[in-house]
Amino acid sequence: MKTQEPAPPAEETEDDPLFLPDFCAIRVVFAVVIVAELAAFILALAPLNLPLTERLSNLGTISFFVQWCALAASALLCLLRPWLRGHSTALISLFSFSIILGVITLVSEGAWYLFHQPFFGNNDNWHAHFLLRNLFIGFIITGPLLRYFYIQHQWRLKVKTESQARLQALQSRIRPHFLFNSMNTIASLTRSHPGKAEMATENLADLFRASLLDSKKYQSLEEELELCRRYLEIEALRLGDRLQVNWQVDNLPLQALVPPLLLQPLLENAIYHGIEPLTEGGLIEISGQIDGRQLHINIENPVPPQSMSARKQGNRIALDNICERLHTLYGARAGLETELHEQRYRTRLFFPFIKNQDEHPHH
Repeated sequence: MKTQEPAPPAEETEDDPLFLPDFCAIRVVFAVVIVAELAAFILALAPLNLPLTERLSNLGTISFFVQWCALAASALLCLLRPWLRGHSTALISLFSFSIILGVITLVSEGAWYLFHQPFFGNNDNWHAHFLLRNLFIGFIITGPLLRYFYIQHQWRLKVKTESQARLQALQSRIRPHFLFNSMNTIASLTRSHPGKAEMATENLADLFRASLLDSKKYQSLEEELELCRRYLEIEALRLGDRLQVNWQVDNLPLQALVPPLLLQPLLENAIYHGIEPLTEGGLIEISGQIDGRQLHINIENPVPPQSMSARKQGNRIALDNICERLHTLYGARAGLETELHEQRYRTRLFFPFIKNQDEHPHH
């Protein structure tokens, strides 16, 4: 049996209060060029009173003019972005309008004196008509475009806020039964083995501290694995020799950044659904490897035949929790797969290898 959780694509968002896109980014410049060329096509093909061949012959001149306007305005907005970031939305919109219309005016005047005047002479009426027409076209294009940027920015902020709230809710879930079992274990060890009770208390505090971390923060894979070891130490006090663990994580880059409590709930799942129902207990195997820029981590545990029906619902909730967190943080680049084969249950995680928190798509 193998199931794979499909991951919807996620858009990258920035912690940027400015609603304008970053015109310094190459992908935005490419988009500007494409949109400007589409506008040039429309302007060239729009005059129905001209033959098609003449309209197509004008396409090169119009494209040159439109691209100059688009790229010059983008360059100015790129350079002024740090200054714009500290002002209100209304002022940013007004200033952006002024920059774009100012660029259109300068390019129109340059085009007039370089190309039109030598052929048509100093015709003031035609000059004014040429300038006002270009400004009007720029006005009707710039207005909806700025409005689109603003609406898209607000939508992204809303999605990001909802995602962070959902992520924190998912991240903070620790099963009540684990808390009760841990407290009972600590209470039973307080008199007979106070050192072990103290160790268990410290490990439990570390787990709760990790569950309360801000959803925007990440920790190294080394810290996450250490947290998992502390969790398993708590469970080993309760389960004794019934719990055996085999670590095969030497090939994993410990400096990789991961969201806190990504692996611990899966180990909790393996114990609750696999080790606890078995009288003789069993072996949990944790392995991992890096494949290019992708990390793959496997958690494998035994399961009794009846456990898949007796505790299936709780298992599904836990897996859905982890899957949703992965999709929220990494989008289509991450996922979770499960497989049951010969009474061994395997959970496989895959997500991008990221060393710098600024590289995370969630930021």
